[in-house]
Amino acid sequence: MTNSPVVLVTGSTSGIGLATARRFADGGARVVFNSVHSVEAGDHLAEVTAESHYVRADVAKAADCERLVAEVLERYGRLDVLVNNAGTTKVIAHRDLDAANVEVWREIFEVNVFGTWQLSVAAMPALRQSRGAIVNVSSLAGLRPTGSSIPYAASKAALNHMTTLLAKAVGPEVRVNAVAPGLIDTPWTQDWDAARSFVRSVAPLGRSGTAEDVADVIVALATTSYVTGQVVAVDGGLGLAN
Repeated sequence: MTNSPVVLVTGSTSGIGLATARRFADGGARVVFNSVHSVEAGDHLAEVTAESHYVRADVAKAADCERLVAEVLERYGRLDVLVNNAGTTKVIAHRDLDAANVEVWREIFEVNVFGTWQLSVAAMPALRQSRGAIVNVSSLAGLRPTGSSIPYAASKAALNHMTTLLAKAVGPEVRVNAVAPGLIDTPWTQDWDAARSFVRSVAPLGRSGTAEDVADVIVALATTSYVTGQVVAVDGGLGLAN
């Protein structure tokens, strides 16, 4: 197990992050779970997953990003894959411009954009050494005029462009890609019945996605050696219908 890859997945105590961490662990990787709030769940996951570890850290804080990477390296001596999955949103109707105030924009960008950037930069020396990979978890809202709010969609559009720019800047040592999920069945979206019904009616594959659907693509991008700078929609074809 000492030669198995080390994978850090942020926001990995539920939803897409948890499914991704489990996929990597099932493939023999040593996984570092992370969250900012679900400490008990993170500790439990580390206990029941072989060769894994949990670190509580807030990616919106630069010091936490540095500490998170340092703890990974102290424990395992290397980092091969970083999955930037941690994210946040506010559900605000796009026409409600007053509700989407600058404070909402700041809160969302602090996690989705600035957090992703500062953790990627903190991890870059280790990833260069291992010739590793970054996979960012974006959203179909970053590719199409949709999403839970305008600030959220804009943050994901920024993340998509960051992905392509970073891939160009850090290759060939490190590959950087992103996934852009459509509607995915997670605790975050469990009450979105109307949206799920809409997706079933218009998406070519006729259903909303699962966290495992997205995890499959994340693992593929992390392990495929000749793909970089790509933003892959994982949406059952929903983007074709919008």
